[in-house]
Amino acid sequence: MRSRAAIAGMCAGLVISGAARALTLADISNQDAAEGLKAALIQGSGRAVSQLSAVDGFLGNDKVRIPLPESMRRVERVMRMVGKGKQADELIASMNRAAEMAVKEATPLLVSAVKGMSMHDAKGILTGGDDAATRYFRRTTSEPLAQRFLPIVKRATARVEVAQQYNHLAGQAAQWGLVRKEDADIDEYVTRKALDGLFIVIAEQERSIRRDPMGAATSTAKRVFGAIR
Repeated sequence: MRSRAAIAGMCAGLVISGAARALTLADISNQDAAEGLKAALIQGSGRAVSQLSAVDGFLGNDKVRIPLPESMRRVERVMRMVGKGKQADELIASMNRAAEMAVKEATPLLVSAVKGMSMHDAKGILTGGDDAATRYFRRTTSEPLAQRFLPIVKRATARVEVAQQYNHLAGQAAQWGLVRKEDADIDEYVTRKALDGLFIVIAEQERSIRRDPMGAATSTAKRVFGAIR
């Protein structure tokens, strides 16, 4: 009986001791917390870029595939009804290929945003919920990313004759209020959707690291995200 009680007491002591050693953010220095966060964000954003810039990164992913704008679906249906389904498919494929090419340019800007992060930003991201880092990226990189994406998208769509037809039809429809002005230019539309897709996948990577800190890039990142679970 005494031996069983002793064993039970030892187990209870180990549990209490383990709980006492569990890390919280308060146990981690500000510098380590920032370094761990930055390493994880560079890792996650890099994975997102690699995933989307691969062949079919957009076209083969239902979550980010770029369709024709809702207001142009009627035109697409008419094209298919009159035997121009191949041209419609070519247009949609070219839009997604353009996004895949553009996203390759995202890494330097995302890394720069991480390295330029203030301690205040880092604290807000660590305690701000599952998509706090994604919201930081969207706030700090959307405009420069759009500026970098747009010329690449333009070069890609310029090779597709149907893209010019899209601009002509959508431009006319926009004058009558049938198409939103922001959707009337194919290059602007694809650039915007490419950014949306990038932030969707960055958010997925962020949630993954928060839920499984052991998948983080460095030991410091593992400690930091383990402490906020």
